[in-house]
Amino acid sequence: MLKKTFFFFLLVTFYVNAQKPYYELRDFVTDSAGIFTSSQVLELNQRLVELEEKTTNQLVVVTIEELGYDTIETYANALFNQNGIGQEGKDNGLLILFSELDREVRIEVGSGLEPYITDAVASRIIRNTMIPNFKEEAYFTGINEASNQLIEFLNNPEALEEFKKEIAVEDSKEKLYMNIFLGIFFSIFIGVGGFFFLKSYVNVIEVFRGVFMGKLGVLPGVFMLLAGSFSSVFGLVFIIVPLIIGYSIYMYNSQAAAFIFDKPTLILWLLLPFFGIAAIIAFIKLKISGKEDLSISWVKNDKTYYRKTFSSSGTHSFGSGSSSSGGSSSSFSGGGGSSGGGGASGSW
Repeated sequence: MLKKTFFFFLLVTFYVNAQKPYYELRDFVTDSAGIFTSSQVLELNQRLVELEEKTTNQLVVVTIEELGYDTIETYANALFNQNGIGQEGKDNGLLILFSELDREVRIEVGSGLEPYITDAVASRIIRNTMIPNFKEEAYFTGINEASNQLIEFLNNPEALEEFKKEIAVEDSKEKLYMNIFLGIFFSIFIGVGGFFFLKSYVNVIEVFRGVFMGKLGVLPGVFMLLAGSFSSVFGLVFIIVPLIIGYSIYMYNSQAAAFIFDKPTLILWLLLPFFGIAAIIAFIKLKISGKEDLSISWVKNDKTYYRKTFSSSGTHSFGSGSSSSGGSSSSFSGGGGSSGGGGASGSW
């Protein structure tokens, strides 16, 4: 009986913790973290009251000390919907949630305002207006200026469009810089891969030529071809992987990379043309030179030919290589609005 009672209380405790209550908002500004002065709360609250009276849009500011086990996204969304920020049917609410100890902030946007205060707009306000002030511990300044921007954008469509154009220009510049960086980064990988592939593939061709001339035994040649194929595959990885990643990024197609990595047997099929082309090139070289006849030796090697062609001192260095690495004027009452999950978050 004691065990059942204990288990029951454990379940009740878990249920109560799971049903974590969020603040029941009474004002447009709720400074639970205590980071504003009373005059700052009064001033900001009055402006937000005037915004609702003129436009019916509701902008609410809430500061808390910490999120607990919630993410700022889940906390903001739950707080928004629990208090019904915005008007029912219009869903024209905005929430600025500030968590002091977590050093995180979020602008949660009601679904009715998402076409105007887009994720990009919210993100840019957080990044350019809020975060620089928060780093200087000017919390009210950051939230106050962000609130002024949001009010301006809701009241002035032209200012909002101009802001969106600035975002587009900035995004295009960032994308250009990112493309340049990725281009250089991928080029280095492809260049290194091309070097290793070419070096090892030349040796694979020479192995076939030695076998065709009878100066390199077939059985030793097979082992040398396998070793050469590993080096070539290593080089191909450096070439193909950056190309696949680049294609996936620029074409927004993650299936290309998944197709290759989910079907590693493709590499085995690629070995057929890999060896076939090398054998054809070796045969053509042999015929063009006309100095050697086609001959096959199963085991025996010509030591002089092997040392000259495949040793580290010869023209071709098979399998060897090196790499170097260096109190308020008016109360808040939600109108039954809801959030569709739009908005943006930031940390400092």
